[in-house]
Parts: sequence; C-alpha cells; structure tokens
Amino acid sequence: MRDFDVVVYGATGFTGQLVAEYMAKKGEVAPERWALAGRNTSKLEAVRDEIAKIDERLASIAVVQASADDPASLRAMAAQTKVVLTTVGPFIRYGEPLVEACVAEGTHYVDITGEPEFVTNIERRFGEEAKAKKLKIVSCCGFDSIPHDLGVLYTVEQLAPFESIEICGYVWASGNFSGGTWNSAVDAFERMRDQPKAQHEAPVGDRKVGSVKKNVHRVDSMKRWAAPMPTIDPQIVKKSARRIERYGKSFRYGHYVTVKSLPTLVGLGAAVGGAVAVAQVGPGAKLLRKLKSPGEGPTPEERAKARFSVTFEAVADGNKLRTRVSGGDPGYDETAKMIAESAACIAFDDTPDGFGVTTTAHAMGQPLIDRLVAAGMVFETLT
Repeated sequence: MRDFDVVVYGATGFTGQLVAEYMAKKGEVAPERWALAGRNTSKLEAVRDEIAKIDERLASIAVVQASADDPASLRAMAAQTKVVLTTVGPFIRYGEPLVEACVAEGTHYVDITGEPEFVTNIERRFGEEAKAKKLKIVSCCGFDSIPHDLGVLYTVEQLAPFESIEICGYVWASGNFSGGTWNSAVDAFERMRDQPKAQHEAPVGDRKVGSVKKNVHRVDSMKRWAAPMPTIDPQIVKKSARRIERYGKSFRYGHYVTVKSLPTLVGLGAAVGGAVAVAQVGPGAKLLRKLKSPGEGPTPEERAKARFSVTFEAVADGNKLRTRVSGGDPGYDETAKMIAESAACIAFDDTPDGFGVTTTAHAMGQPLIDRLVAAGMVFETLT
C-alpha cells in the first residue's frame, strides 16, 4: 500500500494553493493520506500552516520535496502515491519529466494544462506504456477541458444511439487570470510559429471523427456572436470521441467563443492576434512575461464575481438537443475543484476502463460528472 492517495505537486503556486484549500475544506481525503509537494519545503510548510486554520488536523499533512530538474525526486514522489495532481506549468517546460516518473512508478497523473504541444508529446512518448500498465494519465483537468469534454459526453448520453452526431460548443466566461496562466500563454504564443501541426489519430474501424467548420456567425438561440476558439478543447473532445463508441460512427465537433456584439468580437481577435505577433518578434515574449509574474492571481472578490457557461447544440440524425454546463470562476476556483475531484475520482471511484494518455471523458466519465454536480457545477438539458 502506498503512503498517500493524492500528492498535490506545485502546492505553493497560485492554483496549487487553491487546490490545497479545496481539498482541506472538503475533507474527503484523510490528512495522513495526502501530501503537499514542490521545490521549497519552507513554502510548503507555510501553505500547510495556512490550511491547518481550516482544520487543525491538517497540520499533520506531509510535505514532499520534489523538483522538475531532479528526476530522482520526481520518481520518489510518484512512488509514494496513487495519484499525482500537478499544477506546475508551463507544462511544455516542466511537465514531461513528471509524466515519465509517474509512468515508470505505475502512478496515475492529472494536470491542468491547456498546451496542445505538451499533450501531443506525452501521448507519443508514454501512451502505449501507460495503457499497458493500466494507468490513467489525464491532462486538461481544469477549465481546459473538463466543461467541454464532459459536457459533450453528457450531451451524447442524453441522445439515443445515433449513427451521426454533430455538436457545437459555445463558450462564455468572465474573470481574470494569474501570472502563471499568462506565462503559459506567452510560451504558447512564442512557439506557435515553429509548432508542428498536431497528428490526428486514425479512426477506429469505420468510425469517423471530424470538425464542424464555421466562421464568425450569429447564434440566434443565444442572441450572441460566435467565432472559432483556437484552444485545446476540440482536440480533447475529438480524442474522447475516438475512444468512446457511444459517440457514433460519424461524430463532428465545433468550438466557439461568444460575445454580445460583433465589434467586441473583432476587438478580442485583434488583441489576441497582437499578443501572438509580439511574442514571436525579438524580445517580445520577454516583455510580455513582465506584465504578470508567476504567483500573482485574481483576488477572492474578483473570483467570486466570475462565471462561465458552455452551451452545446447537438444534431443527431436530424434530432436536435441543447444542453449546458456552467459554474463559477473558471480559471481558478472551478479549476481547483475540477482537478481535485479528478484526482479523487481516480483514487477512490469505480471508473471506466479508459487507460493510457487519455481524457476525462474516457478515463472517468459519469463518475466525475456526478462528483462535479455534487460539488456545485451544473450539467443541464435545455431543450
């Protein structure tokens, strides 16, 4: 038996502290069965002292020293636990050594990355070995990409089995972002020009998975404008579709950000495009990183006002269905909740036989939806 059920790696970072606080308040994992991990033991002890104010028994939580530049420490950490939960990004810089350690030690793994290149790389390097060892190596267990991945699964499950399913996900979100998230985004912008195109998996048998391709358009049912959202989420949804036969013989997905007015949409596109352009020129990326330092993040008051919703419009052999997933602050409070519940789901629940470098829908599915609903997220059928 391993020492711990869950180790929170990166517990001194902004999101890592929120994860520790969430786990402390929920109290599902006994204090002796989880640990805080990271490079600096004194900072970890300070986080432990803070969450012990919630419950004095938490003062006994173990502290584990581990660092991305010390592979032996990562393996020692992984060997002690059933699941490693990590918030340490950018993952393209720091993530692969930890995945390697987890696969070597037979340990499940969850993270909050939204970096396509990282997810593609670990699938290529560790996918077959993780599957052979019946490990769940699951990226994108935060706002990227749980509401979208599990929202599509929920939608598919509301439909009778159909040969052909087409779903469009329409995203609305408010809120600020942390320095760590900003630095990860700048890393992605800087590497975008040199990044190879993702290698799509071949269909399984005669099943086909593809994309819904729409440009800017008006969504009358929402009274909003929508544009393609170039995030990792469609990649994750389609990976789930390739692994789950319930999605039908022909499945297509489109992913869109929504705003109230067309001028706002144009301005948003210009701002993102400008940041991408600056990051790829000379010292531009370095200058952008200075705008927000890792460890900075929105205040509790700012997070309390933030919300998100993702509306799914499905067409299955001519039959239509609308569903929605919604919740509070997407980037931090809800992300902390989502990854903590993902780790606990793998550690404690009877989950589907979805192994390898895979997705939340494939690895955890309905048990994770049930957990998130119990924790306050909303999954609902509209029409």
